[in-house]
Amino acid sequence: MAYFYLLLAIALEVIAAIATRFTEGFTVPLPTAITVLFAVSSYFIFSLSLKHGMNIGLGYAIWSGVGVLSVALIGVTLLGDRLSLLQIAGIIIIIAGLMIVQLAGKQQNAAEGTDGSTG
Repeated sequence: MAYFYLLLAIALEVIAAIATRFTEGFTVPLPTAITVLFAVSSYFIFSLSLKHGMNIGLGYAIWSGVGVLSVALIGVTLLGDRLSLLQIAGIIIIIAGLMIVQLAGKQQNAAEGTDGSTG
């Protein structure tokens, strides 16, 4: 259950981040409302993942990393953003970092005899 809440929190955060692009400095009401509502909801849902046993370090690393990757991909594929080679390299490093965090968590959980969450 902890991972379900984490994935939902990530989705809400990504929607909030993309909506921010259309707020015109928080002067356009609908995208501003979406941004605020989804950002606050994202933190609330993230707290539920923690309540259900998600490790905060692992959860936040996944949440922020997947959020950055998702927003960058949506920006490039749907919003016409461009990424430099250095930015692409940074995204690859984020992916590698997320993989390392996941693998290290699995090794730690195996040593402790847990699955990393209680939900």
